[in-house]
Order: sequence, then structure tokens, then C-alpha cells
Amino acid sequence: MDAKKIFDMTEQLYIKRSSLVSLWQEVAENFYPERADFTTRRTLGTDFADNLTTSYPLIARRELGNSFSFMLRPTEKSWFHVMVKDETSDDISAELQDPEAKAWLQRATKIQRKAMYDRSAQFIRATKEGDHDYAAFGQCALSVEMNRQRTGLLYRCWHLRDMAWCENEEGKIGTVVRKWKPTVRDLVRIFGSAKVHQETNQQAERTPFEEADCRHIVVESDMVDGSWNTPYVSIYYDAGHQHVLEMIGVYSAIYVIPRWQTVSGSQYAYSPATVAALPDARLLQAMTYTLLEAGEKHTNPPMIAVQEALRSDISVYAGGVTWVDSAYDERLGEVLRPLTQDKSGMPLGMEMARDTRFMISEAFYLNKLNLPQRAPEMTAYEVGQRIQQYIRDALPLFEPMELEYNGALCEETFSILLRAGAFGSPFDLPESLQGADIQFRFESPLHEAIEREKGNRFVEAQGFLAGAVQLDPSTALVVDAKTALRDVLEAIGVPAGWVNSQEEVDAIMQAQQQQQQAATLLAGMQQGADVMKTLGDANKIMKEGQ
Repeated sequence: MDAKKIFDMTEQLYIKRSSLVSLWQEVAENFYPERADFTTRRTLGTDFADNLTTSYPLIARRELGNSFSFMLRPTEKSWFHVMVKDETSDDISAELQDPEAKAWLQRATKIQRKAMYDRSAQFIRATKEGDHDYAAFGQCALSVEMNRQRTGLLYRCWHLRDMAWCENEEGKIGTVVRKWKPTVRDLVRIFGSAKVHQETNQQAERTPFEEADCRHIVVESDMVDGSWNTPYVSIYYDAGHQHVLEMIGVYSAIYVIPRWQTVSGSQYAYSPATVAALPDARLLQAMTYTLLEAGEKHTNPPMIAVQEALRSDISVYAGGVTWVDSAYDERLGEVLRPLTQDKSGMPLGMEMARDTRFMISEAFYLNKLNLPQRAPEMTAYEVGQRIQQYIRDALPLFEPMELEYNGALCEETFSILLRAGAFGSPFDLPESLQGADIQFRFESPLHEAIEREKGNRFVEAQGFLAGAVQLDPSTALVVDAKTALRDVLEAIGVPAGWVNSQEEVDAIMQAQQQQQQAATLLAGMQQGADVMKTLGDANKIMKEGQ
């Protein structure tokens, strides 16, 4: 399949998802008005939320989107670690027998973190935009690649309006296409005047800031004519001139598209938060408008006036004067009076609005984001049960993101840096790591809560052990206190420098045993000397008595 056929194929992807774009537009109008330009074209300075009467749905989405970076990518700590998967178990091994391999992995973690958080890489900006797309639409489109100068990484988040993709036979995203509208000047700067269309060169001289209609397509290499030694092929295509700007083989998919919740038969995901909250958001907007209108009628009620009895306009503002005909007889009734209204429905409306806001908060998991607070009167068992409940509530929300979002980003970044030589020469790779399955272990407040649960288990075990020892003293030998204490200290985040290694503890115990043995020996020698002295004194007394 040549580039023209691939372009025609990807254009069909945009046609098939046209109804989905309409849904995204409605979701954005209710929860993310900054992104509400899927089907409309806005100008700079447009009021984003001019169609809304309450901002609560926006705030709910904002809180959920902001919580992703706090829970999964806390900048105050190294939230990911390059590890090797243990072939004998499903766990990622944190302890390697080879010190050289362990040192290499720790060094690779530091190098990758420094590259990702370099200011020119724009990692924080891209992931912040991606987090809010993920919260609102259930997916986001990020790209990870080296910058054009190949001096560092470059992360970008793309508008879902411009993206389309399809899955391969394994259910993985295999083809990704992006609509791209660079200026003709940038197009010439990026690809050079020799690669762009001749008309583009002329436009760059006449109207350099005119936009060009381009596509960036990444497909699996077996779909493209020719023999390729890479798993993917990257194609930059000038759709306006039906001209190939660049077609090269690439080792990475370039695009990382984490998907929150998918349904069978569709390559596009959805946000369970906005799916559940969209009816309530519509209802809340209508209720708020009604309550505002009712409140305005109560504070500035409609008036009833007697025709031809008024000599001026009705002035109901502060300090206003309304002139009445002097010939009017007040016994016929007030010439101007407010319309009587029934206000009994206002409390019910306010209660319904509060209930709707609560449902939106539930839909966006806002009641499941904060760790449970420990009160002074709580027992260790009660604290443990509350933390367990928090873990059960939060894991379904954040656990998929670690694999689909953080895991995919870190793996893509690691492979790019490895090929770029950021970790050194491939020949310097320790032998134990060659061919190993490199994976990532993540740290977050959620994982910290899971690990801290070991402390509560340790306290509970102490209570059970104390009761068992009273019945049978030999049960004190059941629990390996040293191993348990090390696990608990590591779980609660005690710095490694504060804890002696097992070798140091063994050496200290051996020294204490030697000191104890020496003290026992000295005590025995002293006791023997005292006995000899006593015997000598007794012999001396006996001789003197004779």
C-alpha cells in the first residue's frame, strides 16, 4: 500500500467517528468548555462558558483532572523506577543480586527523570493537558519523540478533534493519523525546500503564515509497500497537494494514547465520570437557570399597574419615583402593586440542586480522592479498615492509569533514550540486563497507603502474639520479628540510611555475643580468684590456730 492509499484509508477513519465528535462537543460544552471546539470554530477572546449558568460541573472535572498528576506523578518524589521483571514470579524485582545491574538501573532512572523534566521537553504541560482530556473524554493523545535538533525529548498533547486511530488484530492501537495545519513557513523550515511541494515554496515567500493541510500518519510497517527494518513507518503527507513530505521507518509508535474505559467493538474509550454526570449536568444547568429566574422575580417582582392612572414610567429602582394621576381614587385599589407569587417551591428547588451537585461529585470520584483522616479515638483496627476501604474505592480509578498512561509514557521514553545513547553505549550494559524485560515500578500516595497498611498489620500481629504467648510461650518463635520490622520500616517510608543492613546487624550481634562471652569468662575467673583467696585465708587461719 502506497502513501496515497494509506491517506485515503485514514480519511475514512475521520468519517466513521463523526458522530463521536458531536458527543465530545456536548461533553466539552458541559464539562470542559476550553476544549469545546470539536464541531465549531472559535475566535480568540470568545467567552468559553457563556452557555452555562453554574460552574460546578467544570469544577468537578477540574478537580479530577488535577488529582491525576498529584496521585500518579508527584513531582516531589521520584515516582517511577526502572526495574527488571523477575522471571520466577509476577512481581517486579526491586533487589538484584548483581550490584552492577542495580547501579545501572538506578542511574537510568535518574537520567530518564532528568530528561523528562527538562524544561524544553514540556512534559508537565503535555501531561497536564492530557490529564484533563482523559478526565473529560476518557482518552488523550500524547506524542513522545526527540526534538528536531535531537538534543532532548519533546512531549506534546494533541486535540482529539484532529486524531483518529484503529486497532490491530490484537486490540492494540496500530494506525494513528493526525490532522496538522502548520504554516507554510514552518513546513519549509522543518522539511526543507527540496522536500516540500513547489507551490508551498512559492506560498512561503508570498504568504508565509498561511496554513497548510497536512497529515501525520504512523502505521505498522507491514502495511506499507517495500521492505522495512522497523516496526512502524512515519508518513508526513501534504493533503492539499497530494504530496509526500517524508516517509521513514521508526522504532516507536510516537503516539501514546491511554484509554480509560473501553467497550468491545470500538477503538475509542469513554470517561465513566462524564457518562454518569452528563444527565445531571444538563439537569443542574436547567435547575440553576430556573432558580435564578425565580430568585430574580422574588427580589424584583413583576408589577400590576392600573391603566391610564400612571403618568410616568414605572421606576422600581432605588430612589425611583413613579407619578400617579392625582384624580385617581385610591379606594379602587393600589395603582401599582407587585404580582403575588408562590415562594414555597424555592426550598425544594435548592434541595434538588444540592442533590444533583452531590451526584456529579460522586460521578467524578471526588469523594474517593482524599485519604481518610485518623481521629485520636480510633483504634489501629479501625484505621486499617478505613484505609482498606479507601484502597478499594481508589484502585479502580488509578490502577488502570498506571499501566495505560504512566507505564506507556515511561516505556516509550525509555526506548527512545536507549536508542539515542542517553544511558551510554549498549556494550556497557551489564550482562545480567541484556535481553531482560525492563519494566517500571511506580510510587504514589495510593501505593503509599497500601504499603502503610503493613504497619497496621504489624500492630495487629503484636496484639494476637501477646495473647498467644500467654497460652503457649513457644508461639513467640512463630513471627520473624526482624523481617517484619524491616518490611514495616520500608513501607512507612523510613529512609534507608537510617536502617542498618542485615550484615551490619549480624556483625553487631556477633560483637555483642563476644562481649557477653568475655564478660562471662571474666566473671568466672573473678569467681575462681575469690574462691582461691577464700581458701588461702582459711588455710592461714587454720595454721595460726595450730
